[in-house]
Amino acid sequence: MTILKSVEDLESHYGTIGEASLIKEISHLSAAYRRIIESSSFCALSTCGPEGLDCSPRGDDGKVVRIQDEKTLLMPDRRGNNRIDSLRNIVRDPRVSLMFMVPGWNNVLRINGKAEISIAPDLLATFEKEGKQPRSVIVVTIEAVYFQCARAIIRADLWNSDKQIAKEDMPTPGMIMQEIKQSFDGRSYDEEWPHRASKSMW
Repeated sequence: MTILKSVEDLESHYGTIGEASLIKEISHLSAAYRRIIESSSFCALSTCGPEGLDCSPRGDDGKVVRIQDEKTLLMPDRRGNNRIDSLRNIVRDPRVSLMFMVPGWNNVLRINGKAEISIAPDLLATFEKEGKQPRSVIVVTIEAVYFQCARAIIRADLWNSDKQIAKEDMPTPGMIMQEIKQSFDGRSYDEEWPHRASKSMW
């Protein structure tokens, strides 16, 4: 097996970067990039910390983030499992990466920057949903923004509804945990989860 172990080896193997790949990267939100973000209700948040990396799905029933200005995004931290892996990383290493997806759109939008965690009461109040406020708001300062070309999503045929996998063909969360710990009651967990989630969505 031949392994590439240096930047020089990589650049020699892959060749020159195309002009379009360089033009698309800027350090702020253009009008087009703003429109994409405002159309996205889902993104993946990547962080890094002393224990390693984390990539967390983030979603909302409208915009997944709020644009404060051309260099700043606000992401409410809605209710979840309280592992706070992403937040643990951010308070120790502010570097973050976001990947925004829009159903039906074959490109993705990527943002790299630095984040901090705000619990300012006035800010939390602006993200209230059904009487519930987020526990915190992740404030992202943009350093680089660019779109990723459509090849990956086209190859995956991601938005083709004919290729969606039926729920019953995939293991449930309860089944996964019972496989790991046989004494865990996976059936009860799966049966109770929809009601529990409906009461704790925000």
